[in-house]
Amino acid sequence: MTSRTKDKKKKRRKGLYITLVSLVVLLIGGYLFRQQLAVAAFDLFLAGSVEDQLSRSYVPQEGNNTPDPTVYRKEPFSVLLLGSDKRAYEKTRGRSDTVIYAVVRPKESRVLLVSIPRDTYVQIVGRDANKDGEDDYDKLAHAYAFGGENMSINTVEKFLDADVGYYATINFDGIKKVVDALGGVKLPIDEDIVNKNPEHVQFTIEGGKPIYDGQEALYYVRYREDSDFNRTKRQQIFLNAMANEMLNLNAISKIPELIQIMGDSFQTDMQPSFIIDLAKQVLTQEKPQISSFTILGEGMRKDGIYYGKADEKDVQYAKELINNWMDESTPAGEVMIPDRQKIE
Repeated sequence: MTSRTKDKKKKRRKGLYITLVSLVVLLIGGYLFRQQLAVAAFDLFLAGSVEDQLSRSYVPQEGNNTPDPTVYRKEPFSVLLLGSDKRAYEKTRGRSDTVIYAVVRPKESRVLLVSIPRDTYVQIVGRDANKDGEDDYDKLAHAYAFGGENMSINTVEKFLDADVGYYATINFDGIKKVVDALGGVKLPIDEDIVNKNPEHVQFTIEGGKPIYDGQEALYYVRYREDSDFNRTKRQQIFLNAMANEMLNLNAISKIPELIQIMGDSFQTDMQPSFIIDLAKQVLTQEKPQISSFTILGEGMRKDGIYYGKADEKDVQYAKELINNWMDESTPAGEVMIPDRQKIE
């Protein structure tokens, strides 16, 4: 073998070695910086499309002057999440089947969900107390039916003595379509759930399935034949399950499709640029920690109509949670974790 041939083999081995090392570095670097790469991909391929789609859902509320930053946000903010029970064929706006006061702490990637059962007896702010001889107290869900997001916001602000920064509303038809687009969602259903009340939609959800489709997920969050508290808890569990699916980096390419599907089913007063910046911020952090608390109470009847009377201690505790989470000076280690109902 000539020295020239030996030199060629050495060069090939050296080239192969360099190639292998480079490949390993790229793979490790790609793993370590996968979140940053996801943000770069989002900016490059999706940001413009997503912003165009979100513009269709942007519906500002009169009197809401909360500024939307165009850079990553660090200070806590609140969002009133409303789930409407309006059907596609109905002309009315429906009622708010789900009412959740959410506090987001972007810097720490933490979210607090304070759920208020829909039947809670509250003062409906903005409703004429003298109209038809009725008082201004009613079920919380009716605030949305009477005055949409604006009346719901004002009512919740008074009930919790806390400002609402933004709102986001979605009807259940949109939820069903989004779940199907994601390929289903994982839900902790161990035994069959049977809705058999003749006055309700009758259905059965089979327990023990690995994945549930949109219709099954919708039945899961709307089932109410055990208790209003359990129903509210299922809504929190569902939101957490959806977050897990949405935060899957493999689903990034589906974001424009999901927003397109939601279409008229979703609206918010958060500007598109704000939502996009927040989404990119989430991609660069660990999975958000979601904690939840539901205001409990007991049933009562007034004029033959069932209402939920909120437990005053729970209401006070919810206020303390919100104040603690909304205070930017609260250290990460001193953020209050609800003493029950934390979603793992």
